This record gives sequence, C-alpha cells and structure tokens, in this order.
Amino acid sequence: MIARVPATSANLGPGFDVLGMALSLSAEVGLLVDGEAVPDGAHVADEHHLAAVAFRSRRGDGQLWVRSPIPMGRGLGYSAAVRVGGLMLACAQRDGVDSAAVAGFSDEVLRCATNLEGHADNAAAAVLGGVVATTGDRSIRVPMGFDPVVVVWVPSFSTRTDHSRSQLDAHVTLADAVFNIGHAAFLVAAFASGDVPALRHAAQDRLHQQVRFAAAPQSHAAYEAALAGGAWCAWLSGSGPTVAALCPLDMAEDLAASMPSDGHTKVLRIDHDGATIEA
Repeated sequence: MIARVPATSANLGPGFDVLGMALSLSAEVGLLVDGEAVPDGAHVADEHHLAAVAFRSRRGDGQLWVRSPIPMGRGLGYSAAVRVGGLMLACAQRDGVDSAAVAGFSDEVLRCATNLEGHADNAAAAVLGGVVATTGDRSIRVPMGFDPVVVVWVPSFSTRTDHSRSQLDAHVTLADAVFNIGHAAFLVAAFASGDVPALRHAAQDRLHQQVRFAAAPQSHAAYEAALAGGAWCAWLSGSGPTVAALCPLDMAEDLAASMPSDGHTKVLRIDHDGATIEA
C-alpha cells in the first residue's frame, strides 16, 4: 500500500493556526512487503521517523518506506505529510483501501495527525486538500473562485516550528486581534468569491509574520520581492523560512525568476485531492 500526501502551506498571512493550503508536491509513504525492494529514491523509515511513530500509534504492523520531495524544516508541511501517510497506512491495513473505508477513517486520521502535530492547519490541508479553515477540532474546505499558481521560494536554511513559536508574544492587543480576525475573514471571502484585487489587502498580518521575518531577513526580502514582482498576495509559509505567493499561470515563471537568488523556487498548484491511498 502507498499513501500519497500533499505538501502544505499554513497560516496564509492572517490565518495563524487556522488556514492551510495543500500544494501539488507529494510525499509517498509505503508499506514494505517482505522481500520487496525499496523503491528508487525512497528510504526505510526507522522507528523514530515521524511516519513510523504515527503508524505505530494506530497499531500499524510492518516496516515503512518514505519518498518525499518536500523539504524538511522549511514551512511546507513535511511533518504533517509523512505523519498523515503513516496514519493512512495503519488505518488502511485495519479497514481496507476501498473508497468507503477511506472515507470512514479520514476523520480519525485528521484527529490523530492534529494531536501529533499540535495544531490542525497543516494536518487538515494534507488530509482534505484544497484550502481549509480549521478551529482545531473541526475543519472545512474553503470554496475557491479561481485556481491560482503558487510560487514558493525556498531558502537553504531551515527553521524549527517550536523555536519559532516560542518567540511570539503570548499576549496581543485587542486592535491586533481584531485586525487579524477581520483580515482572515476577508481572505476567505476573497478566495470564495474570486476577488483577486482584494487578496493583497486580505493577506496582511499582525500576529506572527513580522517577528519571524525579523529572525529571517532573507525571507522578508523574498516576500517583498514577490509583491514587487506582481504577486496577488504573499505570506510566510508556516513558520518559515519559505515564502509563498499567488499569481496567474502566465506570470508564474517571471515571478519565480524575480525572487532572490539565495533560494530556489517551485511553481506549484493547489492540490485538490488531499491524502490518497492505493493498494
């Protein structure tokens, strides 16, 4: 069995811990059959690997392999993707891989992945696909009025989410809280209605990005370059250091070329399928 799980971009500007987007870059987690060779480009997951820990947490039996183009520690949801893959395999091993079985355990996978991740935005996007809004215990797909290209700029250095979160102020002003609530709601409305001109205003944030940009000035430079290059909007992906930007298809290559040279770019789309599994 093989689970395929998309990379994700979380927070989406003002949507700190509540908005996530699935991307067309997928990790594969497979169940290794005795005597079977590990697929090209894959590695066997030891018992400390995030996929294996998730697999064992639902009583999965056997050894896993992982193959992933999602960079680790870059804010593109590697940990959520491989954890969801391990959980999917454990549940499929127990219940089967037909469509009814997968539909039956998807809520279980999302709940367990959220518990392992500590927050639901990446996990929900990885499981459900598309753009999601989540309250932690409930998640829902956001209807999209357009289908943009997502250009991501990925630097060579990484960040740790736990360390990045520890730098954020535990207390915020009422004005900043209202600002982010309003802009997150505005962003969801812009997505659903297809109001492209509203996106740049909607994606502004006062809760986390400036603190994280201060620790990663290269990411702030990439963010500014994306907006100057004509992106509809841009945000720090997850806790960074990757920066994501939305644009139309005919602008994607030029926008990618305009990003700083001290990182590499990927031109992606929104993944609308979410986590899948096949025998």
